[in-house]
Amino acid sequence: MRQSIITYFIGPTNYRGSRIKAKASGGSSVTLDWDHAMNPAGNHRAAAKALADKLEWSGEFVAGGMADGSTVFVDCSGDFGDGFRSGDKA
Repeated sequence: MRQSIITYFIGPTNYRGSRIKAKASGGSSVTLDWDHAMNPAGNHRAAAKALADKLEWSGEFVAGGMADGSTVFVDCSGDFGDGFRSGDKA
């Protein structure tokens, strides 16, 4: 089964500015400074790509929003494995 990447905003502290963290379900992570030149979606995408690059992953990642404000990225390239296509019979 493929791992997902979850990204989330980390607010500023007295010592550090805002950041964005990307974490793979296997535990690997990267943390980037928030880039105020980008919109929020761009910051989430940049963090997810930085983690995918670090792990030497390739693929076509699709983003989706979570109820807690985080973003999840899933590789949708190739075989769907345990996944599904909408409209397919179960």
